[in-house]
Amino acid sequence: MASFVGAIAITDLVKTTLGPKGMDKILQSTGRGHGVTVTNDGATILKSLHIDNPAAKVLIDISKVQDDEVGDGTTSVVVLAGELLREAEKLVAAKIHPMTIISGYRMAAECARNALLQRVVDNKEDAEKFKSDLMKIAMTTLSSKILSQDKEHFAQLAVDAVMRLKGSTNLEAIQIIKKPGGSLKDSFLDEGFILDKKIGLGQPKRIENAKILVANTAMDTDKVKIYGARVRVDSMSKVAEIEGAEKEKMREKVRKIIAHGINCFVNRQLIYNFPEELFADAGILAIEHADFDGIERLALVTGGDIASTFDNPESVKLGHCKVIEEIMIGEDKLIHFSGVEMGQACTIVLRGASHHMLDEAERSLHDALCVLSQTVNDTRVLLGGGWPEMIMSKEVDELARKTPGKKSHAIEAFSRALVAIPTIIADNAGLDSADLVAQLRAAHHKEGCNAGIDVISGSVGDMAELGISESFKVKQAVLLSATEAAEMILRVDEIITCAPRQREDRM
Repeated sequence: MASFVGAIAITDLVKTTLGPKGMDKILQSTGRGHGVTVTNDGATILKSLHIDNPAAKVLIDISKVQDDEVGDGTTSVVVLAGELLREAEKLVAAKIHPMTIISGYRMAAECARNALLQRVVDNKEDAEKFKSDLMKIAMTTLSSKILSQDKEHFAQLAVDAVMRLKGSTNLEAIQIIKKPGGSLKDSFLDEGFILDKKIGLGQPKRIENAKILVANTAMDTDKVKIYGARVRVDSMSKVAEIEGAEKEKMREKVRKIIAHGINCFVNRQLIYNFPEELFADAGILAIEHADFDGIERLALVTGGDIASTFDNPESVKLGHCKVIEEIMIGEDKLIHFSGVEMGQACTIVLRGASHHMLDEAERSLHDALCVLSQTVNDTRVLLGGGWPEMIMSKEVDELARKTPGKKSHAIEAFSRALVAIPTIIADNAGLDSADLVAQLRAAHHKEGCNAGIDVISGSVGDMAELGISESFKVKQAVLLSATEAAEMILRVDEIITCAPRQREDRM
């Protein structure tokens, strides 16, 4: 029973974050510094928990996988799995064998998936409709997060960013920069690439048709780099000679770099004043200390390679962009590359009152971006707001009535677990869940009904009119992962703590 208890406790913990009226959690770390994170994202909460119970670990694992795979629905997965276990516990208490329960759950999951498949909407032919679907999905995903106040604004940002990707799910090309200050409404999407650096002194502030060399090399003076090497000299002029030679090496390196025919040089490491001077004289913009993500992304976006040796200029691919200029966001100066090779790249600049707010906004936006990029590939869309769960539960119930034997109990239990999701959404909004879910069930007995829970007005509403939709891929992942996780925990009959492996004494 221990395995059930742990898993159900975890479910009750994240249960309250589900739905548009879900609450947030503050995670305070026990380490030094007591870092505080305010979040609503199921995966983030569970990742930070410190847990000994093995069954609970399985749940944490599925929410992580859900986060990596489709990005959203992390809370729903855990809640559904937990509810399945809670139902299973009652069945086990009624002396039904776990294997019977598992085979019942299997049948039920298959049936639920088919129920969804019959009801999906696919608008990939009609670009206008599809875009409005994406907007609705983005708004639904964001409505349970901190961004729900300005969800139209952010949904628009996310949809624009994903539409630029043209179907690739590589979110690397979308860069998110967080700048405290302003309000969340001031966030904007910028086509092109923004590097969080200042432009050095005495260098051109604006370059058109830039050719960029992205490098990772040491541009400090080339000292004798052998550790513990000592050079003995017998006069001051020799010292000057050595210094002269060092400068000459540096000058040679800079010459090689200039020979690439570039007018912008971005380096991962620092650049000393001397080479910086040389670059400025040649009219080349030199940027130092670009962080590693920045460098990789910059190379990806401008279509260049990261170079570390400069002997053969013809083999190095240079990056290109139309204009490089300096812009101001809030207090800070940043460098803006526009008109880049990869038309897919863009930067989202988030503004907000505090760092916690920005972190949470970034997580929420990331969820939305993941879901949208998955939806662009798999264009099937469902309605949201507890509608899919009710559809599934109705079909599963009918299956239970047809199935003979003990399995039917398990199948019925599955349908009760599915109904738990709309119940929890209603509970979190402080509504009377029993009444609402009963109304919903009644509404769903009519064919082709779009009823779901409308949390804002606190009643049963038409999801198609309210524009609440979800991606089919997310729902399917939730259903299948939760069933598998519940199955895995059900298969366990006892938890054995193993002794650590004895080390053989080799003495």
